[in-house]
Amino acid sequence: MKFSVKLVAAFFLATIIMPACNEAPKEVDLRHQIGLQLYSIRDEMQKDAVGSIQKVGAMGYNTVEPAGYNNEEGTFYGMPAAEFAALCAENNLKCICSHVGGPNPCEVSMDECLTWWKKTIADHKAAGCLYIVQPSMPDAAYDSIPGLQKYCELFNNVGVLCKAEGLQFGYHNHSGEFTTVFDTPDGPVRLYDYMLTHCDADKVFFELDLYWIVKGGCDPIEYFQKYPGRFKAYHVKDKLEVGASGEIDFVALYAQADVAGMEFQIIEQEAFAEGLTPFESVKISLDNARAAQAAADARK
Repeated sequence: MKFSVKLVAAFFLATIIMPACNEAPKEVDLRHQIGLQLYSIRDEMQKDAVGSIQKVGAMGYNTVEPAGYNNEEGTFYGMPAAEFAALCAENNLKCICSHVGGPNPCEVSMDECLTWWKKTIADHKAAGCLYIVQPSMPDAAYDSIPGLQKYCELFNNVGVLCKAEGLQFGYHNHSGEFTTVFDTPDGPVRLYDYMLTHCDADKVFFELDLYWIVKGGCDPIEYFQKYPGRFKAYHVKDKLEVGASGEIDFVALYAQADVAGMEFQIIEQEAFAEGLTPFESVKISLDNARAAQAAADARK
């Protein structure tokens, strides 16, 4: 049965079996901690980053995933790493992961790329991040296998650097990773599959965007089964609010968390239902995601 916005009963179940956001156990279960990709409230973050973080914490999110890192300044939304981390902590949030786009290895040397990444990793470690994710790649990665291979090599190298500092490195998809197919002597190869087989599992994880893989014409569960353990993060996303479209069975996807290897989850929204403010919208997504995960847990 498809998961929809009308999950009142399931939501009450969620409130029973899940602890309040401010009553986390000593050993936090990150899998049940729900984060917000701050791109979801991008305009609000530009206008008032402090006030926006306060609202995100007050509505019950546990973590955040910034999309506002400045490598040259070493800042997050204009704040030094430690200051941003403190702001999050004051509002019962943790900056667990961050979306960062680095230099193009098809245009500059690997050494130059890695110099940039070393500073980025240091800044994110100072912010308390556990994960760093590159959210996309330029056209060079989609135009040819040699271009894509350059990125796989870069990601493996960045993964080594992250691991040395106690962090993990991952990649976030859109739909193009599934619609782009290369002709090879061994037959057609989908771009995403090439990445999964050429990025080392001990160096690079995948933050699977559950909306974009479906829009790309593929089944997330088939990927979980084909590449078990590779998807350490769920980007929980829908056309509007999570569950609003009825096109994605989030309960089934949460039920596959063990197979996928999911360690943490982040909600992202790019659009909102008419009549809702961004904050109202992401609160609905939070409630519906909790309900879906609770429903999946209840099946066990």
